[in-house]
Amino acid sequence: MALVHDSCICLFKTEYSETSQVLSLFSRTHGIVRVLAKGAHRRTKAGASRFDGGVDLLELGDAVFTHDPQKELALLTEWHLAEGRLGLRQNLRAIYLGLYGAELIEKLIQQHDPHPQLFDQFRALLPQLESARREEVFLAFELELLRETGYLPEFSACVSCGSVAGDWSRAWFSPARGGILCQNCEAAYPDRVELHPRLLGLVRMILSLPRTEGPPPRLPRLSRHQTDPLNRMLADQVEHTLGRPLRLRRYIV
Repeated sequence: MALVHDSCICLFKTEYSETSQVLSLFSRTHGIVRVLAKGAHRRTKAGASRFDGGVDLLELGDAVFTHDPQKELALLTEWHLAEGRLGLRQNLRAIYLGLYGAELIEKLIQQHDPHPQLFDQFRALLPQLESARREEVFLAFELELLRETGYLPEFSACVSCGSVAGDWSRAWFSPARGGILCQNCEAAYPDRVELHPRLLGLVRMILSLPRTEGPPPRLPRLSRHQTDPLNRMLADQVEHTLGRPLRLRRYIV
């Protein structure tokens, strides 16, 4: 079976035995691949290892693995660490946001479906989470992920009557309808939650920024007081669409 070489970020891992791991990798040109790393923790007498002693979450590595889209589990033959995430692990909020981003990627992207631009954005996001800008850069990545995968809610007009969101004094969001509601329509949807017009304007502003390989330029500084309601709203949308809960949601909002 042919071997391929790709840059990968580890999204999920399970210790398969004392020496092996089962990994979910987000690769740049092959999408999400699930691999078995036999002997990942095993070292030779000389101390060398094909896997640098094992693969950890959110690490970036140069990977060599078998590639057969017809098979559920590929075989990882080599892993060379390119970027560790020691700084990320020094802040609890930062590591939670990174792992939540990894869960969203794994849930929303199909296996073997490549998204190279999204890979570059996630790679650029991780070191940014170590900084004081973590809230705004994560929100921008989350919105871009939903847009790239087709899960982005409608924020430009009421999903019931179609009225354009202009200078609304009040707005609501419905996970079931997948978008915002105006004051004339909100009463018909029991699942709606009120969304402050300033937060709606913030989302629309971020979505209007140029799409780049990293965080968009000129992002405003945001606090959790602003991002928590938006992260909760987007999590409601994802959970309703997928029909199952997100594991790390409770650590984010």
